[in-house]
Amino acid sequence: MSVTILIVDDEVHVIHVLKRKFESCGFTVVTGRSGKEGFNLAREHQPALILTDFQMPQGSGLDMAMRLKESSDTADIPLIMLTARGHKISAAELARTNIRLLKDKPFSARELVKHVQEELAGSAATEGMRHG
Repeated sequence: MSVTILIVDDEVHVIHVLKRKFESCGFTVVTGRSGKEGFNLAREHQPALILTDFQMPQGSGLDMAMRLKESSDTADIPLIMLTARGHKISAAELARTNIRLLKDKPFSARELVKHVQEELAGSAATEGMRHG
């Protein structure tokens, strides 16, 4: 059984590159193009992790992350956020989300896969400690 991740970005070429890379690594990938769509897809598919852009139409990635954290069925889903160079998110805003890593664009798809794998391994270990 493969692990599902959700990729949310309004740039089609970014989705295409990341979807191919993650699928080649054995992940099941669901994609969305806006914060609103990403929120709905996260609730529907319950992915193990969300990789999202910050700037998008119909709700930014940050808005989506805050909404996900407020919803009991999605509050624990970790996020990795892609941001334009120089864009900062305050500590107060981050505290209202489950964003685990901010990654500047441009990025290496290989490096993102590594970060996702590390985050999922860490989440599984933490989950095991809580329930073990």
